[in-house]
Amino acid sequence: RAMAPPEETAGAAAFRKVIADKTPLVFDGAMGTELYEQGILHTKSFEEANLSNEAKVKAVHMQFIEAGAQVIETNTFSANKFSLERYNLGTQVTEINAAGVRIAKEAVAESGKGTVIAGAVGPTGEGQGFLEDEKVEQIKAAFTEQITALAQGGVDVLCLETFTQLSEIRIAIQVAKEQFKGPIIASMSFSDEAQSDNTISPGKVAVMLRKWGADVVGVNCGGGWGRVGEGGPAAIYDVAEEMVKAVGSDVPVIACPNAGHPKRVGQRNIYMATEEYFLVYAKRLFKSGVKMVGGCCGTRPHHIASVASAVRMFGGGGEVVQVPAASDESVVGKALSKPKAVEKEPIPLQERTKLSAKVHRVWMERLGGGTKKQAPKGPEDFVVSVEVNPSPGLSTAKPCATAAMLRKAGVDVINIADGPRATVRMSNSALGEVLQREGNHEIILHMCCRDRNLLGLMSDLLGNHTRGLNNMVIITGDPPKMGDYPKATAVFDLDSVGLLKLVKGINGGVDPAGRDFGDQGRFFCATGAEPGAVDYEREMRRLKDKIDAGAEMVMTQPVYDSAVMRKFLDDLSAFPKPVPVLLGLCPLVSSRNAEFLHNEVPGMSVPQNIRERMANAAPGPTALAEGVKIAQEMLEEFQSEVVGCYVMPQLGKYEAAVSVLGPLGYGKEDSEARRDGADK
Repeated sequence: RAMAPPEETAGAAAFRKVIADKTPLVFDGAMGTELYEQGILHTKSFEEANLSNEAKVKAVHMQFIEAGAQVIETNTFSANKFSLERYNLGTQVTEINAAGVRIAKEAVAESGKGTVIAGAVGPTGEGQGFLEDEKVEQIKAAFTEQITALAQGGVDVLCLETFTQLSEIRIAIQVAKEQFKGPIIASMSFSDEAQSDNTISPGKVAVMLRKWGADVVGVNCGGGWGRVGEGGPAAIYDVAEEMVKAVGSDVPVIACPNAGHPKRVGQRNIYMATEEYFLVYAKRLFKSGVKMVGGCCGTRPHHIASVASAVRMFGGGGEVVQVPAASDESVVGKALSKPKAVEKEPIPLQERTKLSAKVHRVWMERLGGGTKKQAPKGPEDFVVSVEVNPSPGLSTAKPCATAAMLRKAGVDVINIADGPRATVRMSNSALGEVLQREGNHEIILHMCCRDRNLLGLMSDLLGNHTRGLNNMVIITGDPPKMGDYPKATAVFDLDSVGLLKLVKGINGGVDPAGRDFGDQGRFFCATGAEPGAVDYEREMRRLKDKIDAGAEMVMTQPVYDSAVMRKFLDDLSAFPKPVPVLLGLCPLVSSRNAEFLHNEVPGMSVPQNIRERMANAAPGPTALAEGVKIAQEMLEEFQSEVVGCYVMPQLGKYEAAVSVLGPLGYGKEDSEARRDGADK
């Protein structure tokens, strides 16, 4: 007699909210790999460990939760009748699945985290080729038995994964819809054979899975569609990207790569993908629009920790299911429940910093607060920031000389990055203080969330404010394993939205604990944006969140396609609260440079015609001049809509930055006087 499906759990409702909010999530890694490492041989059923070695199964769950997994899968992947019969366990389907759910629940309870539990369901192994009606019914019965046990056990989500046959996963989805009321994930595994042997593309597969009733569609495990001999994150990335393009941003896509093809080392099969490599592709997957990333065969807790590090850069990483708070009846609870201070109105932009005053003046007078377009006259009504970063080592002589040259050329503010590309340099605040003291330069500092916890960020903000370094570009930051010191650890207590809220509170006289600060900050906060982001919809949602959190100016990544910038500015102007923009410009220096930016830097796209122009220019001064000309064309097209520009010279070509600005009157004898005269 069939049992009625139980109602959705709190975890299921939380998971649906994640889908609706388009929040990125981290899944766990390979249960089988970890159990094998603990001495359970592959000649036995890993799922049977739910009955005989439940402590080991729970320990694996705990390790993945500790590593940052927000969703863990029950140890039930092959707990269907067909698979278990191979180990003479065919009569224990319900018992093994129920135990798998119970162990996962215990692990979540002991962790104290708001982790979602997904019931893992794999293929039966009977779905190959043409399926006779009798075989279809047998497969359906096997899935019904397993899924019913998982549903009655109380899983939050069902994860149908590693299916290679569409006919079989369609049966599984049908059964899941009948026996389970919660969200359903449907994930396929593709062959790495040539594309001609894979008759249905990943995009079409994703569309079909969605049509059949899956709430989340995706890919996991082995090879990529047509990437012969390849496996791991790179191959899965290609498949997942096709799926994202096919279903759009309203249907979440999950990608769980394995750790590459295993190689025989001694008497063991070893998966060769490192956690550093996994982190790079986790970031690329999230950037491409994939919403859920985990691991498959060979992925261990350190791989999932890399994914957890990446997700914090995209606004994820928080609790999914709300954990009940401690009772306020305790003395501690009453102490913490004091009413929070009320934020004061921030100090007007005209009074905070020299930069904020000029940005406000240009924004209101020349651009009408975003309501009109008007070309600038020159340095007097145009804001220019040029990036000058610390040199390696201890000396500040070179950046000081560069800043002096730029100031004389009419540049308003020196922009100093915060460990760009996760490299080690002198702190930007130290260099900023030197430039401010020795050259009276206006400084804007990048502040990223990577290297400091909440206390460290707060301490640095207070220190910067005391030293008069009040202009900030708030960013999340690159993970350290992209840079020269891969064993450095990321913190990411906050992302850019969280840090903007913190600074906004300081400007309102309230500290992060909600207490009255006794004074008000004078920070002027900008934030970054990628007009060419792969997942443009997400980028614009995040930008709106950052503006709501307190960003008062947007500084764009370099753009070489005017159509991309046109769309970005139009969309930004439609925001409820438009803000001033500094147009990002990065003068190209060579054809090789153009190709590198286009192919290797996420969020950067250099159109084919621009790359051809650089390729046709002779290396050296001719190519540099062509790069300057390209940047000038971009500036000329949009100068009437932006308050200014943010120039990022490459390879120390700071003269090129001034050349880009030449048509607006920079680099002339009177440039500095025109700039300073207007400010007075």
